[in-house]
Amino acid sequence: MVSKPLGVRLPKEIEQHLAEFMRLEGVDKSTAVRKILERGISEWRRERALKLLGEGKVTFARAAELAGISLWELVELVRERKVEWVHLTPQEIEREFKLAKRISR
Repeated sequence: MVSKPLGVRLPKEIEQHLAEFMRLEGVDKSTAVRKILERGISEWRRERALKLLGEGKVTFARAAELAGISLWELVELVRERKVEWVHLTPQEIEREFKLAKRISR
């Protein structure tokens, strides 16, 4: 992966949290920011996928893809966060299982 420099202005409070993260994790500022961004983006992807799933705008398989996780991880996430999603017709359930089989290979 090619890295690019990033300049950003931080409020004092976030800068203090960043310093604490660096100290506790034993990493430099660049590594700390990268790790925090990776975690934040990962969480954002999951939240977005769950939102779209709950609104019936994506299939279960597509939500897993958007979140960057496996179908089984999405099942657990849906259960943990108590996301209600659109009930599927038998045909849609069959299509989802076929798609899941292809993805898991």
